Amino acid sequence: MDAANRTTVTEFIILGLTDNVTLCAIFYVIFLGVYVVTIVGNISIIILIRSSPQLHTPMYLFLSHLAFVDIGYSTSVTPIMLMSFLKERTAIPIAGCIVQLASDVAFGTTECFLLATMAYDRYVAICSPLLYSTQMSPVVCFLLLGASYLGGCMNASSFTGCLMNLSFCGPNKINHFFCDLFPLLKLSCGHVYIAEISPAISSASVLISTLFTIIVSYSYILHSILKMRSTEGRKKAFSTCTSHLTAVALFYGTVSFVYVMPKSSYSADQVKVASVIYTVVVPMLNPLIYSLRNKEVKEAMRKLGIQTLQSSRCRKCGVALLQSLLERIYIDSHLLLLNSKSAKEMTKIEDIWESKIVPIWMKELY
Repeated sequence: MDAANRTTVTEFIILGLTDNVTLCAIFYVIFLGVYVVTIVGNISIIILIRSSPQLHTPMYLFLSHLAFVDIGYSTSVTPIMLMSFLKERTAIPIAGCIVQLASDVAFGTTECFLLATMAYDRYVAICSPLLYSTQMSPVVCFLLLGASYLGGCMNASSFTGCLMNLSFCGPNKINHFFCDLFPLLKLSCGHVYIAEISPAISSASVLISTLFTIIVSYSYILHSILKMRSTEGRKKAFSTCTSHLTAVALFYGTVSFVYVMPKSSYSADQVKVASVIYTVVVPMLNPLIYSLRNKEVKEAMRKLGIQTLQSSRCRKCGVALLQSLLERIYIDSHLLLLNSKSAKEMTKIEDIWESKIVPIWMKELY
């Protein structure tokens, strides 16, 4: 294309999942429900872990951060996708596209590191239980969390740096439901070789290193479980790992399909479906997986429910007791005044009662 005919692109058009009006209406309802369940489910996990002392362990500390990352991951993609279902033309400025890509990659990469960290935590707990408190001390846990978030930010900077060095001067329609790097590279009018290589190396190193950590950790875990003589011990060890393995399989399976397999082996629609799974569906499923398949989480939910119910009942009992006590004091004071005080003193006592005692009573009651 000649330089004279080039037009600088200032915004991109998100084509979305489909242009069928009926499907857009159906998808809007479905994915809005998925997004609400994602936010409510992950916030509930965070609140449950924070308010349950029995869940104040490294494993659930990492799980609470995974829930936070899932909220950010889904929020970086789903609102734009929902808008594309409602609007015939969904436009996003280049700056907005860069921000969305950065947040998507940052949260996605952090999730990879957190899943690897959780696998290492299970390895230490099962293979070296006597050293667990030392090897997974609070300092070590916070270092692992910090490294996870730092790795996410570094990988995101690799993607955004390459995107900011590209020039866009031709078509501006992204055949996707969010600003992903590879659809954007197809729209660039400059040399994209370096822009393809740098993020590919960065992403591959993240996927390979984290997946290698998970595989090695679970190899040792499996070896330790098979050496256990107690059937009950084996079941307990397996139960603590199945939830995490399910989450790993769902996330890494779809991410590998999009970023690792050769691009010629699948269509753009297949990429969209796989992207929906790891950016929208998996963040919704994680709290369900970790709550429905985890006895400790279910027990903590049961105890928290009982405590909430008991505190509500105790408050009602306390208010009723306070009400009856104040009524008794009021009656006794009137009887005493009738027997020994003048009408002027009685009026004074009543004024004090109505201006000071009754407001306190009503505040406690309501």
